[in-house]
Amino acid sequence: MTPTENLDKHGYKLPNVSTPGGSYVSVNIRESIAYIAIQFPIYNEKYLYQGRLGDDLNTDDGFKAMELCALNVLAQVDKKVGFERVIGLNHIDAYFQSGENWDDSPQVVNGASDLFVKVLEKRGEHSRAIFGVEKLPRNFSVGLTASFTIEIE
Repeated sequence: MTPTENLDKHGYKLPNVSTPGGSYVSVNIRESIAYIAIQFPIYNEKYLYQGRLGDDLNTDDGFKAMELCALNVLAQVDKKVGFERVIGLNHIDAYFQSGENWDDSPQVVNGASDLFVKVLEKRGEHSRAIFGVEKLPRNFSVGLTASFTIEIE
């Protein structure tokens, strides 16, 4: 199945692509690699899942927030690269802000990892790194960057 068919099959709808909040591009293509700038849990200009995991939000909220970040990554890829050019997802970097005693980051990042495999199938398999940070912009609980290998035009 195509990524678009898989999105429909699993009940996902891609959000509108957000515009960068600074002096950068949201997708930077260098030869056969597309780098996706950090995406946050934003749905059609609405900021969601703000706060600290473990204090303001629970692990399930974090999973959904990271899933939304992954949908934003896919929206950027679909609009600025095209799903038909994607050879595969290489790597994701996941960022989170949490309370002192919260330690469920792997489960939260599975929100993105699981979605990428559902939508891109074998092409969605990837490596990942997870970073706990003191603060994310706009008090978002999570953020996600990604790189894809793509066919050169």
